[in-house]
Amino acid sequence: MQTVVWFFRKHLGGSKETRVLTDHHGNKLLDTSRVPHSGDLRSRFSIRLFSLLIFRAGPDDSGIYICGSTHKDFFYGYDLDVQQAHTLSLTPRLVSNSRDHKKLKERKGLGSNKPLYRVFTSFRAWSVCDRCGVPGEQVRVGLCYIHSNFLHVRFRRANQTVASCGSGAVPKAFSRLKESRAGAKMEVKSCEVTCEKQAPPPSKLHAFMAFLGYSSASMTAEVPVLYLNHPADRILALGCPGARPNMAVAWDRGSERIYRSEHLAGRNVDATTPRLTIDTGHHLVFTPAKTQDSGIYHCWLQGRRAAEIRLLVYAHLGRGRSVMSHPDFLLAVKMVLKSYAAMTAVFCLLVFGRAGVRIYRDTRDRDAHVD
Repeated sequence: MQTVVWFFRKHLGGSKETRVLTDHHGNKLLDTSRVPHSGDLRSRFSIRLFSLLIFRAGPDDSGIYICGSTHKDFFYGYDLDVQQAHTLSLTPRLVSNSRDHKKLKERKGLGSNKPLYRVFTSFRAWSVCDRCGVPGEQVRVGLCYIHSNFLHVRFRRANQTVASCGSGAVPKAFSRLKESRAGAKMEVKSCEVTCEKQAPPPSKLHAFMAFLGYSSASMTAEVPVLYLNHPADRILALGCPGARPNMAVAWDRGSERIYRSEHLAGRNVDATTPRLTIDTGHHLVFTPAKTQDSGIYHCWLQGRRAAEIRLLVYAHLGRGRSVMSHPDFLLAVKMVLKSYAAMTAVFCLLVFGRAGVRIYRDTRDRDAHVD
């Protein structure tokens, strides 16, 4: 097998058209630095070693993914259900919830006491504290599942009676399930842990770095520094280097801590979306970025500082904007006029000075000639 072609089809109820995601050579070239925060599926996936990678997946990417060949040989099919957490629960620090499953609702059939299906939320384990030495947060996510004996036989796996709520295995008769907004949930609780001491560097390296002028604190707490320039009035998503969806990630702006419980994307569906949010992929999202957002940002990964991002948001001139609409236009004009006036004054002073010197020399020569 030399090439792999990926096919995509929406779940039942959506478009029944099967789309070919790659060309017939199994190629899809993608620059991940230019992946838009929101866009079509085709602009957010890449093929690497025959595997399909989807960047910043969303609920609209749910469906059936099939890998095959140009000869219409199909190898594997994946029933993908992407759930977005719209419900945020704040759990006090001293209160622990040991239940990993929460029952949501049951629907019973006519003339029967046995429910047709049962919906529940399955929670993952709590993440580690996302910061150390300062107050932080712990997060756990719960996904929606359905338990029923009437799941579609085509999607059955080892567990014959449990499937994801958005899976194609859910029959059309359970359409009220999707209308009930039963979906993923997220729970957040506060935490505070001490930072573990890192092992000191070897003595020879320590002596050499001290000779170069580096202190011991700078050698043990050094994090990579990244520089980023971004135009204003456009969406910006900052990602923590090395972060994965199952890791604990936190963000700070200087000494100001940005907590997920206050900036979670999609927390208030009916309210106005705040401009600064943290999405479910741990990205710090500016919608849009402003010049006042420029500054130094730190990201924490698994309770340790992972990177320092120095962000510069600059004003730009795009469609529909003129030079005179810029807020600093008048100041720039004043500076240009003052500079022009100063240069004109210096030029006139030089011209008049030169003329005065010539008149003085001519008068002196004339007097000497008369004598």
